[in-house]
Amino acid sequence: MTIDEIIDYLAAFEGVLTLRPGPGDGSPELSWGDSFFYYAPGGAVPARTQPFATIVTKNYPGDELSQLDRPGSFRLNISAGPDAFRKWTGHTPRDANSVQDDPSARDTVVAHPVYGTAGWLAVVDPGARTAEAVQELLATAHGRARARSERKR
Repeated sequence: MTIDEIIDYLAAFEGVLTLRPGPGDGSPELSWGDSFFYYAPGGAVPARTQPFATIVTKNYPGDELSQLDRPGSFRLNISAGPDAFRKWTGHTPRDANSVQDDPSARDTVVAHPVYGTAGWLAVVDPGARTAEAVQELLATAHGRARARSERKR
């Protein structure tokens, strides 16, 4: 899967706002080239809300284990929640630090190397092996974000 394929897939979901920071938009340079997905049916980033998925195209300080400095690599991060996290890792998010996944493995669903304890999963360079899982996980994350939004209203 490419970054554009993931963005197009999520664009079909109701209420998805995609942010793609770049030069001139006031965003920090470090975020340029990355993508952030929110449930925002009003078209504005909701206050005090994290994205339900992100795509990062480079290593961030303190988040280098996925080795995104490899040419063309990116990582899809998904707020999967405790049930999906347990299904994919065999652990609860609280135990994410004991998960022995290789965070640099390509086309493999793993605990997020930094935010696993919050129920986030990650896939470096998603491809044929994880395409179905990625779609399922993104649909779950979108549904969770929509439900949170509706509870707040």
